[in-house]
Amino acid sequence: MPELPEVEVTRQGIAPAITGQRIAALVLGKPLRWPLGCAPAALAGRTVQAVRRRGKYLLLELDGPDLLLLHLGMSGSVRILPLGTPAGPHDHADLVFGHALLRLHDPRRFGALVYAPSADAPIVHKLLGRLGVEPLSEDFTAAHLAAALRGRRVSIKQALLAGQAVVGVGNIYASEALFLAGIDPHTPAGQLRRPRLERLHGAIVQVLNEAVQRGGSSLRDFVASDGSHGHFQLAARVYGRQGQPCPRCGAAIRLSTQGQRSTYHCPRCQR
Repeated sequence: MPELPEVEVTRQGIAPAITGQRIAALVLGKPLRWPLGCAPAALAGRTVQAVRRRGKYLLLELDGPDLLLLHLGMSGSVRILPLGTPAGPHDHADLVFGHALLRLHDPRRFGALVYAPSADAPIVHKLLGRLGVEPLSEDFTAAHLAAALRGRRVSIKQALLAGQAVVGVGNIYASEALFLAGIDPHTPAGQLRRPRLERLHGAIVQVLNEAVQRGGSSLRDFVASDGSHGHFQLAARVYGRQGQPCPRCGAAIRLSTQGQRSTYHCPRCQR
């Protein structure tokens, strides 16, 4: 599933190509997870003013209070393509501009393209209202993390994946950040003291920035807007390395399951 770094890489790729551009048409293929919420023809003539990201959603701000919310689902990607590029069976939405088109490709069809009449619309609150603080923003501090995790009995790995303390720290990046911070992923979140939470805060920011710089992770379907693959998975310290030596101490990396998700950690370095 594309996580925050992959979505941010996508945002950085498409923003220069579509910001300030007028939509000529929206062409829809097979239905996605949710309906669009307006007639596709109603978007013709509108101009994309900005492309933002909130968690794993891309927000295309139009010339008015309304916007389009784009989610990549489990297997989606967005490409900038030449006009007239034939659509395949897994291409579900084309935003057509005068010079190119923005295409949503999603083999599993869990992605979404949703219209909202304003940033305060009910659909926006439904999709974004419960998301935690952005980890790459100034609002994400060690103090915030400590307050959000205080008293939580769930494991720290599961608390990070829940997205309420901090949004967008997906499975790969949670495992990597916990390794850098030296924290066992099974530790109850509420038992972590302030010095360890400060290390974890720094590790989350470091790992996510590294992932964005490396183009995200391409384990299965993800490609950037130019068709390139991410390379963070090649630099992973523990994720996907079960049985291999820890880069710090040489102990074998262990694989376990938490909440039906794979967890990788070093039993010697992470306590």
